[in-house]
Amino acid sequence: MKTDYDIIISGGGMVGATLACALGGGSLKVALIESQVILPVQGGQDLRVSAITPASRAVFENIGAWTGMNSARHGSIEAMHIWEGDNALNFNSADIGEPCLAWIIENRLLVNALRQRLEQFSNITLLCPAKVNAIEIGETVVTTTLADGRRIRATLLVGADGAESQVRQAAGIDWKRHDLGQAAIVANVHVERDHERIARQHFLSTGPLALLPLADPHSVSIVWSADTDRAHALMALDDRLFETELQEAFGVSLGVLKVTSERIAIPLALGFAQAYAGHRVVLVGDAAHTVHPLAGQGVNLGILDAATLAETLSDAAVSRRDLGANGLLRRYERARKGADLGMQAVTGGLRYVFGSQLQGIRRIGSAGLGLSERLPGLKNFLMRRASGLVGELPRLARRHLNY
Repeated sequence: MKTDYDIIISGGGMVGATLACALGGGSLKVALIESQVILPVQGGQDLRVSAITPASRAVFENIGAWTGMNSARHGSIEAMHIWEGDNALNFNSADIGEPCLAWIIENRLLVNALRQRLEQFSNITLLCPAKVNAIEIGETVVTTTLADGRRIRATLLVGADGAESQVRQAAGIDWKRHDLGQAAIVANVHVERDHERIARQHFLSTGPLALLPLADPHSVSIVWSADTDRAHALMALDDRLFETELQEAFGVSLGVLKVTSERIAIPLALGFAQAYAGHRVVLVGDAAHTVHPLAGQGVNLGILDAATLAETLSDAAVSRRDLGANGLLRRYERARKGADLGMQAVTGGLRYVFGSQLQGIRRIGSAGLGLSERLPGLKNFLMRRASGLVGELPRLARRHLNY
């Protein structure tokens, strides 16, 4: 049956737009459906930021989007200091011969650059603003009905539409959700002393507090993951009282801390799809998995999902395979599910170890930090693993790739 497109991607955020760009310039006709219009990047710092690893940067470079991300606005993490009680763990990118461990980039900047790049591909159509109202999954074709009545057909539908994925629900794929009993408070904060491009994370009994360095040497983004009652209480405070609590929780190593933006609180939960693929449907990013933000890995997992799926589909197009074939989509699932679930286990596990009310368990976690600090081989491996410098990687995530 003839279709309008080969692939429909529902969701044009960071992951969906990355996937579309990764398929750009090829033989496949792709429609990207997104409800949110592009917002111009203003002078002020966007509240929502992501820690982009070297592997994710490689993807952006290889799809031609990195140069549009305005490096003057990037923060960078050259080192990390993590502590609980008297034990601390320190990472330094110089120890593994890298300029930095991650770049802190505004989400809006990332999405704008990706969407501007995808407009340069003749085989990609951006439908924005547009909203999917209904999905029909047939034997050989998937049909999406938009809010304005348009009906669009394709061989394959990709769900890049977040944790409440409409695509996943339409495909009948089971979703397991585990409420972590925490919320992450996000805000921008001025620090009296230069942050020296060091990310700092303090494990508290009620949840981890992270300070991520922004481009300005005296500005950081805080991600304070706190038990729900504690988070609600913190959000109810005015800025002055919140700053007092923040200062007490973090300490004085960066001098006086002053909030410079609004605060938002995001409920935290682990979630995973029982399958990443169904009949003519496949999932990427938060539609397939969500993780705790303490390691900043959520978006990076999604970007690697997108790069892996693009590779799988592009190879299938060359060999003229059915893009919706179950065996093909399971290949993508096998390539990504282990890594995604592994990161879920690590981040979720750390939340419970350091957040345990049992002092014995917390002491074990704290001692683990101290032990790891004395094992440089282990630290270097952890840095390389978290940065995406080791392990199985899709072609687009390999640096210095030439086309």
